[in-house]
Amino acid sequence: MFEHIKFANSEALYLLLLVPPAIAWYWYRGRDTKAQLQISDSIPFANAPKTLRLRLRHLSFILKIAAFSLLIIALARPQSTSSRQNVSVEGIDIVLAMDISGSMMAEDFKPNRLEAAKDVAKDFIKGRPGDRIGLVIFSGESFTQCPLTTDHTILINLLDDIKSGMIEDGTAIGDGLATAVSRLKESSAVSKVIILLTDGENNRGFIDPASAAEIARIFGLRVYTIGVGTIGTAPFPIQTPFGTRYQQMEVRIDEPLLQQIAEMTNGKYFRATNKTKLTEIYQEIDQLEKSKIDVTEFRKKHEEFLPFALAALILLLVDFITGITFFRRFP
Repeated sequence: MFEHIKFANSEALYLLLLVPPAIAWYWYRGRDTKAQLQISDSIPFANAPKTLRLRLRHLSFILKIAAFSLLIIALARPQSTSSRQNVSVEGIDIVLAMDISGSMMAEDFKPNRLEAAKDVAKDFIKGRPGDRIGLVIFSGESFTQCPLTTDHTILINLLDDIKSGMIEDGTAIGDGLATAVSRLKESSAVSKVIILLTDGENNRGFIDPASAAEIARIFGLRVYTIGVGTIGTAPFPIQTPFGTRYQQMEVRIDEPLLQQIAEMTNGKYFRATNKTKLTEIYQEIDQLEKSKIDVTEFRKKHEEFLPFALAALILLLVDFITGITFFRRFP
């Protein structure tokens, strides 16, 4: 199918501006070419029927103008373009490994670290409709909240259901990473990525984080690590008999460990000190892990002037034939 038509010699179309003056000249000249006959009374001719030749007296001029216009269009060389694209997309499998320990309730992020992380993760998921994404949560232990899926509506609903305290408290970074690796190790995707987000130090679990990172490297997984928390101290809510009170708690993130995990797996470490920075980090990861799209595009131009030229020739031929037959004039 033709997508569009362009003119190779579009400047020739300016010749169409000659058509209106030609029509005006024909009309002006026609006023003085009517047959004149001086008679005493025209009443006998009042009811005389109009002949077909009289009704078609302007046909010759119309044919010439139409043929002229078509020849100009043919001269402008209209061209149609047909195209075809072969697109292949290499999908990316991504697992979000999210810390939901009690410290994620600190309110240096608004409304707190956990809710801020969920909001930014949802925007990230919505921006990658072609990828399979899974969700792993961890604190003192870890489990898969959602396996790899392209049904991002279900994934976002399960992400919304996450709450601190769902599982035993603590920070088992090694277990969380190992669970994410188990979700990706059988994947056949060209690119397999883990985004590990935590706000603390590894203090629980059965698997050493460095060992989990080594397993990820063996399976060809890339791990992006994100440390969440402001510099210094952060307000942490504490429930008391008198209501919620806030206590300033020191922010302690094992950055050397997170950097080691990222370096071992050819990933990258990020530090998010506020929600805006966390959003920027996800945007950077989004750019680093764009789906690869190979596009092979074919374009072919077709000359379309011939139908216009043939139509003009036919109109001139009709004008010539009718001029020597039906509209033939005798001296």
